[in-house]
Amino acid sequence: MDDDGRYRDGRSDFIRGAKDIAKVAKKQVGKKVGRGMDKMTDEYTKRSYKRFEEEDDDEDYGGVPSNDAGYYRNDSRANDDEGHSDSTEGHDEDDEIYEGEYQGIPRADSGKAGSMDGVTAAQAQQFRDLSAYEGERRKDQEELAQQYETILQECGHGKFQWTLYFVLGLALMADGVEIFVVGFVLPSAEKDMCLSEPNKGMLGLIVYLGMMVGAFVWGGLADRIGRRQTLLISLSINSVFAFFSSFVQGYVSFLFCRLASGVGIGGSIPIVFSYYSEFLAQEKRGEHLSWLCMFWMIGGIYASAMAWAIIPHYGWSFQMGSAYQFHSWRVFVLVCAFPSVAAICALTTMPESPRFYLENGKHDEAWMILKQVHDTNMRAKGYPERVFSVTTIKTVKQMDELVDLGDGAAWHEKWRIKLTTLFHQVWSNFLTVFSPEYRRTTYMMMAVWFSMSFSYYGLTVWFPDMIKYLQKQEYSSRTKVFVKEKVEHVTFNFTLENQVHRQGEYFNDKFMNLRMRSMVFEDSLFEECYFEDITSSNTFFKNCTFIATLFYNTDLFKYRLVNCKLINSTFLHNKEGCLLSDVSDENNAYMVYFVSFLGTLAVLPGNIVSALLMDKIGRLRMLAGSSVISCISCFFLSFGNSESAMIALLCLFGGISIASWNALDVLTVELYPSDKRTTAFGFLNALCKLAAVLGISIFTSFVGITKAVPILFASGALAAGSFLALKLPETRGQVLQ
Repeated sequence: MDDDGRYRDGRSDFIRGAKDIAKVAKKQVGKKVGRGMDKMTDEYTKRSYKRFEEEDDDEDYGGVPSNDAGYYRNDSRANDDEGHSDSTEGHDEDDEIYEGEYQGIPRADSGKAGSMDGVTAAQAQQFRDLSAYEGERRKDQEELAQQYETILQECGHGKFQWTLYFVLGLALMADGVEIFVVGFVLPSAEKDMCLSEPNKGMLGLIVYLGMMVGAFVWGGLADRIGRRQTLLISLSINSVFAFFSSFVQGYVSFLFCRLASGVGIGGSIPIVFSYYSEFLAQEKRGEHLSWLCMFWMIGGIYASAMAWAIIPHYGWSFQMGSAYQFHSWRVFVLVCAFPSVAAICALTTMPESPRFYLENGKHDEAWMILKQVHDTNMRAKGYPERVFSVTTIKTVKQMDELVDLGDGAAWHEKWRIKLTTLFHQVWSNFLTVFSPEYRRTTYMMMAVWFSMSFSYYGLTVWFPDMIKYLQKQEYSSRTKVFVKEKVEHVTFNFTLENQVHRQGEYFNDKFMNLRMRSMVFEDSLFEECYFEDITSSNTFFKNCTFIATLFYNTDLFKYRLVNCKLINSTFLHNKEGCLLSDVSDENNAYMVYFVSFLGTLAVLPGNIVSALLMDKIGRLRMLAGSSVISCISCFFLSFGNSESAMIALLCLFGGISIASWNALDVLTVELYPSDKRTTAFGFLNALCKLAAVLGISIFTSFVGITKAVPILFASGALAAGSFLALKLPETRGQVLQ
């Protein structure tokens, strides 16, 4: 019995020991398998991410979302080791402890508390992950900026950049043309559309309002869908509605077309400068962005030359009855759409910005474009054998933004969701411009842009209005006055201009095939007279008496007869037209275009000086110095008492102030990172157009009243802008953020 008992005890000990050994072996195998799976997962993640980031970065960035695999693990092996060793060691199936506790399953009596703790923990983890993601993204952007500058140095500056320079120059030229179109066609369009003074004012401002909206919208979209694609869309809208505006007949439809055309061209300036800057190395950026500004001047010269060559030729027109008329000014509007169309055609041959692709995690597309830049420049320089040595480029990690559209969703519902998502992305990116990091810079830039635009646009529109006012004053001084004249049996078949006839008597006289300009008849008598084929402007009959007089095919409507008596007089086949307060003759039209041509051409010296000195003296000195000199030049306006003096002052102011505009454009491009560049530029340019509307409205209201207020407003705004500009950070010599 003792032997049997000892045998059974030994056998039990052996079985118990074997069970313990089996349990330990099972635990070790489980841990090894877990480690193997983690190792395989980590190796796959490293291989997938290797082309975007070097291997030593994988150990530095824990808990951060990657481009391909979502998030890195936070010490997964250590956590697994602790989980396998601590939570289950010393327990087996005979233990009375509730096993669900080790699997993360709460007991029935602790469900509510566990659920609340889980939600809080998830929120805290999400916040930590987002903060880590932002930190990682910022570090990636800094590394990308340095590497991208090195790559641009290797690519060099050559044929590719110069080709892109002329392509984007056409887009900038289209913006310059748009500013001048309405101002040049207003005198002629006034005749066709019977425009009142308020209507003319609205037509002049509507382009700026459209450009304000367009700058904000297209600038935001360019940071989301790409510079090239957004610029193509905006220029297409500008071209289409500029074409339509050449043919529409009514004032409302013409106003709408010019508004839409302005919205389209509004994206030109913020996108063009951002787009071009991302192909320029640091030592070339300031100079070549300043050279690019010359195309805005070329646009103004083109518009002035085309207006000079086309609009005064009234024979370039046709009409279909009285309902449809196509005069020479409509040909001018059509011709002004050519730069935009040419820019679209040329832009289709150019690639997207590689910097935009890298910011959005598209490594291969960016690499191919940079290789194209390198090879194009090297072939043009005679070194076709040089190989693009870059194999891996840093990309910025992306946060996946997935939207479940559903399989059964209608197409319009999918588009609605896509557009809504895009709107939220654009708006969120815009709000980051006012984040604590950029808030001070943005507010300072807003003040500088507003002050510059308020004074510049206000004065550049005030100058021509002052010239017109001086012309009217000089014209009025040459008015001839005739009193108590008696004219009988005389035929007038020549132009009557700038005369006042008081208490005259006209008997059996004929007024045939003539033009009356600025003619006034007061307290006069017309008896048995005959008026045929009369075209008049600024002509009135006041307190006159007409006896047995016939008006045939004239525009002497009854509203030109002020307090007049008509006795046995008849109007037959009156001309259709409008009551025009003033119509400039052909010489005055040429003068308007010539003044605009000179004012635009005068900025050429300022463009050249700013381009040559931008990278030598810095952006801030250029901006502040030009603003101060412009401020001083404003005080010379008080000496502008003649037409020639005002033209000279206009050229002086334009030539000096253009340097500050060039510096401001370069500074805006370099102060904001690539993912916010066009958004910030578009917003500031929209603010610029708003300031332009305010400046034009305020300054022109003082024409003929006083010069003191415009001088004080302009000089004060420029002084404030130059002072604030010195508070901005200098960006010369820095890589593009």
